[in-house]
Amino acid sequence: MKYSVAVGSKNPVKVGAVREVLDNYDDFSYEVIGLDVESDVNEQPQSLTETFLGATNRARNSYSTDFQFSVGLEDGIFPIIGKENSYMNVCCCAMYDGKTFHYGTSSAFEYPTEITNLVKGRGLDISVALGACGYTSNPEIGSSEGAIGILSEGRLIRKDYTKQALNAAFIHLKNFLEN
Repeated sequence: MKYSVAVGSKNPVKVGAVREVLDNYDDFSYEVIGLDVESDVNEQPQSLTETFLGATNRARNSYSTDFQFSVGLEDGIFPIIGKENSYMNVCCCAMYDGKTFHYGTSSAFEYPTEITNLVKGRGLDISVALGACGYTSNPEIGSSEGAIGILSEGRLIRKDYTKQALNAAFIHLKNFLEN
């Protein structure tokens, strides 16, 4: 069977990550289509709940009966419990088949305090805050190696980070489809 898969974003990193993860499944073929949809949350989600909601909304807003399933991906920050003014980033993935959502996340990493202070205090998104702190001059960092690529000095790039969340969500989706 050939699957049509909608991705709730036209970001080439996100769409490319979906394609690369699907390439690992030999038991079906697919086409992936990126769609420009709203997350219906803040541009920079600032809690785990808001990040999951953004992914869920992207999956729901990109789904139609033209697709077997849709994918929503959202990065956001959340506070570290017991560590004042410290935040971690996570990528949340929601896959939707029209009836059921299937979720996964990436690993999480802690941002330097100077970055999250700009996000929390001045309302900047992570890309702008990275630039303001001198980490990058690329305003399109989210469509390339991502903040994680800059902060890890290329050891972990956004596409690979996003693929973690996709692979985790596929665990539930694949088992759901087989039963």
